[in-house]
Amino acid sequence: MSLYDKHVLPKFINLACGTKPISYQRKKVVPQASGRVLEIGIGPGLNLPFYDADKVDMVFGLEPSAHMRKLAAKRVSQVPFEVEFIDLPGEEIPLDDKSVDTVLLTYTLCTIPDALSALIQMKRVLKPGGKLLFCEHGAAPDKSVRKWQARINPVWKPIAGGCNLNRKIPQLLEQGGFKIESMETAYIPGTPRIAAYNYWGQATG
Repeated sequence: MSLYDKHVLPKFINLACGTKPISYQRKKVVPQASGRVLEIGIGPGLNLPFYDADKVDMVFGLEPSAHMRKLAAKRVSQVPFEVEFIDLPGEEIPLDDKSVDTVLLTYTLCTIPDALSALIQMKRVLKPGGKLLFCEHGAAPDKSVRKWQARINPVWKPIAGGCNLNRKIPQLLEQGGFKIESMETAYIPGTPRIAAYNYWGQATG
């Protein structure tokens, strides 16, 4: 791991993913989580303040970066529910089959190398009747924006922690075995247009 990945990238993600427009998006999705929650890519813990503590029993925070987990530790200390870190990537979820009530996926699917394998794992651990809550950026509907996403992605990806600008979020969710129950889309304000098109909603296994 490079010095950039160790020391610069975690702070960059903490700032870039903690802007007011993105926080506003988190507020739409995170409070719907309930029961035993698996958060994929908990990162620096930016979702933690938005959980409804009355509905959450505990949160498993999947995060392979020790530097991200260190940033999250302060936010973990400020919530009343248990948070258990899991030091593994999204493709290697170690939990039992049908063991969580909610899977939370926010601004993470873009970075997982094998997103389809990770989604299959998420479906495996989700209880019958459980829900996948998602809020992700991805491929824009406008051809001109998609062209720029494709052009910039090779340069963007290595400096943004493996983030892909142009993943087709609905198709990925469906390929992973999920049924999208509700979804909204929009360009969010205050964000470069190439990374601004958001998909958020709920899916079931």
